[in-house]
Order: sequence, then C-alpha cells, then structure tokens
Amino acid sequence: MNIGSVSAQSGLSAKTIRYYEDIGLVKPLRDTNGYRSFQEKELHKLTFLSRARALGFTIEDCRSLLALYEDETRASADVKRIAKEQLAMIDQKISDLQNMHNTLSHLIDECAGDHRPDCPILKDLAKV
Repeated sequence: MNIGSVSAQSGLSAKTIRYYEDIGLVKPLRDTNGYRSFQEKELHKLTFLSRARALGFTIEDCRSLLALYEDETRASADVKRIAKEQLAMIDQKISDLQNMHNTLSHLIDECAGDHRPDCPILKDLAKV
C-alpha cells in the first residue's frame, strides 16, 4: 500500500505518517523507486497510534504501548500502569478546565456588560 492508501485507512495524514516513520514508530519497506510500501502490520500500527493519540497518549507513551503490544511476554500490569497515568492526567485537565469555567462564569456574572467602563473581568485579569 502507498502512503495515500494507508493515510485514508488509518485516519492519519501523510505528514503524520512520515513523522512517525522519522521517529521510528513505523518502518515501511521501500520500493525500488524509493516510495514507501506499507504492509498490513504498518497499517495496524498506524491505526493503533491514531487511536492512542486520540486518547491523549504522548508519543513516548505510544512508543511504550507499541513495544508492549509487540511483546507477547508483557505483563498487562505494565499496560494498565500507562493507561492509569493517562487517566490521571485527563482527570487533572478536567479539574483545571472546571476551575477555569467556574472562574470565568463568576467574572461574567459580576460584569454588568453595559455602557460603563467598569469591568470586573478586566480587573481580575490585571491582578498582580
């Protein structure tokens, strides 16, 4: 398969696929003309990477998960540890976003939003 076909099937852009090749996550074969030739296993890895990245895993997490996926002697506890760390990061982001939401909602409620120049939103943003 060429990069266009693999891109369409994996949901990743050709640029992303080339990047993943550059950093060693996939290693497609090369035809005699130098074009990349992807086998089913590379397509599977790219789909794996697409899904993992959609779940917020970092490139290094993806590298670790791929290594574990390919290691038939792996301990599932190693995979679970990485997934739990990612979930903790997501929970922290949710908490941070909720705090941002609450603060901004409060400031919006405090602002009269009329023709006067007094604005609690700007005052809060200008706090040192």
